[in-house]
Amino acid sequence: MYVIAVYDVNQKRVGKMLKLFRQYLHWIQNSVFEGEITKVKLLELKKKAEEIMKKEEDSLIIFQSRDKKWLDKEIIGCDKNPLDMFL
Repeated sequence: MYVIAVYDVNQKRVGKMLKLFRQYLHWIQNSVFEGEITKVKLLELKKKAEEIMKKEEDSLIIFQSRDKKWLDKEIIGCDKNPLDMFL
């Protein structure tokens, strides 16, 4: 499945969340990540994120799609992290 994940956490936890999400998805900008992920890996990511978060202060939003082809992506302005097509 293809996901876009957006988190808003206290500054004290931003570094931990960034490190965690980079293990599973591609960084787009600030606290936004995207990419293909299995259901099992997504559950694992959510569980680890919940361990870092304080639910009364922080939030995590995950948009899911069956496939990236069902999602149009338009970038206006600077692309903060362009994906290279090099193998």
